Amino acid sequence: MTRVVLVHGIAQQNKGSETLLADWYPALNDGLVLATGMDLVRDEVSMAFYGDLFRPPGHRGLGEPELDASDVQEAIERDLLLQWWASAAEQETQVAGPGAATRLRTPLLVQRALDALSHSAFFSGLSERAMIGSARQVQRYFTEPEVRADVQDRLARIVTRDAEVIVAHSLGTVVAYETLCAHPEWPDLTLITLGSPLAVRNLVFDRLTPPPVGNYARWPAPVKRWTNIADAGDVVALAKELAPVFGERIRDQLVHNGAKAHDVRPYLTARETGKAVAEALSDGSSRAVQRPGHAPGA
Repeated sequence: MTRVVLVHGIAQQNKGSETLLADWYPALNDGLVLATGMDLVRDEVSMAFYGDLFRPPGHRGLGEPELDASDVQEAIERDLLLQWWASAAEQETQVAGPGAATRLRTPLLVQRALDALSHSAFFSGLSERAMIGSARQVQRYFTEPEVRADVQDRLARIVTRDAEVIVAHSLGTVVAYETLCAHPEWPDLTLITLGSPLAVRNLVFDRLTPPPVGNYARWPAPVKRWTNIADAGDVVALAKELAPVFGERIRDQLVHNGAKAHDVRPYLTARETGKAVAEALSDGSSRAVQRPGHAPGA
């Protein structure tokens, strides 16, 4: 019986639901135990996996298709990389800022962005093609209707009447929001968003379905409670607060995730996340169990 539905973000195309759950499930329980002394059994947690929809078909080369700055497409891909660059430069001293580079032609500008991002905490160790591929997944989600529909269908298949809370990370928060808006008939649910880019203007907010009206987005009908959690240094969650544009009912909270600010694991192990999940589960017929030797957190 699935009570907690998890929704991942970008760059998971070579994994699967069980592979991701191997990281997410223990981290989720760590946050719950830290906050309340409770945890969930494995059967109560499911991953809405859609990464394979972005996995490229087989080809003669090794690994991911080769991509470089000249392959970056205008609009979402380019602007997303530039915003990540500007945000990383603000947060991390080792990342050189754009400065006068914004006057460069697109391939040179993007190359500068990729070079700078390679020195950031979140993108360190990633190849240029991996960074471009991550931005391309966001672009494909917003510009290819079939991909968007297929991604949302993966989540819709997992959400049954037993579901009580959806925990979504990064691009997964966009998937969760749009899918919840598309299913007003679903019973009451709690939404927890981690490292969300939902309020990022032009790139995400203004491309949502249903489209925002003026400066405000529609409230997803099935959601009775929404907690948004962000790290101040998260370069993907460029707008840390969602309440100003999605409604004052949202509880925005900041956490400190250390060097890997956008990594889902420290988000899940945070006391704030555990408390939000526990509150959602306590509204229903809670099946969380007390772990011997663990006192509830403050």
